[in-house]
Amino acid sequence: MDTLLSPLAALGRATLSLLAAIGSVAIFAADAVSQILRPPLYVREFGTALLTIGWFSLPVVALTTLFTGGALALQIYAGGARFNAEAVVPQIVAIGMVRELGPVLTGLMVSGRVASAIAAELGTMKVTEQIDALTTLSTNPMKYLAAPRILAATLALPLLAGVGDVIGIMGGYLVGTSRLDFNAATYLTNTAQFLVAGDVVSGLVKAAVFGFIVALMGCYHGMNSGRGAEGVGRATTNAVVSSSVMILASNYVLTELFFSA
Repeated sequence: MDTLLSPLAALGRATLSLLAAIGSVAIFAADAVSQILRPPLYVREFGTALLTIGWFSLPVVALTTLFTGGALALQIYAGGARFNAEAVVPQIVAIGMVRELGPVLTGLMVSGRVASAIAAELGTMKVTEQIDALTTLSTNPMKYLAAPRILAATLALPLLAGVGDVIGIMGGYLVGTSRLDFNAATYLTNTAQFLVAGDVVSGLVKAAVFGFIVALMGCYHGMNSGRGAEGVGRATTNAVVSSSVMILASNYVLTELFFSA
């Protein structure tokens, strides 16, 4: 009997642990949002986070989207050649970058760079008892540490995604005109005529949600870090993994909401 019940018991423990983790993250997120909506806002912390998350992430986002746009153009041309549909390269590159690849790649790259940094920073602060010191000084750690970073990431990611969209489309343009013999004016005209406002807005909304997720998971795992260097390292890894998985999952949900009809 014990042999039969052991797998069920293990499954039950895993399920309860998952539900507890989801509840803990949801409570943390609700607390963070409430702190963002209530004054005061620590402007210096917000400005530093905005600079770190936005401006300093621009090079890696630009390189990623540039080469992705170029590779996408090559793949679409090669696939379209099987059906005599090579002319759709500009349109598909544009819609693919703006709707999906731009925001998702931006979110994932910023997750690897920012979520890990936030988790390591806050985890180290917890290990060295700096977070406890803030509480002793009557400063709410959620208000001072988490709220500015989450707000900054939520605002910075749409800007980064917008820049990434333009650079990705430019990467497709460069490959299309230099390697695939597209006329430059025709390529740009097809791109501009094919995109609609809904495509751009959906991508920017996705990026904002991804930014919220990246900073939220970085702050959550950092402020709940275990003690010692091992705890900080585990928090950093968990922040990147959880934020990346949540970005991909939320991307599907948002795509379903925007384009399921």
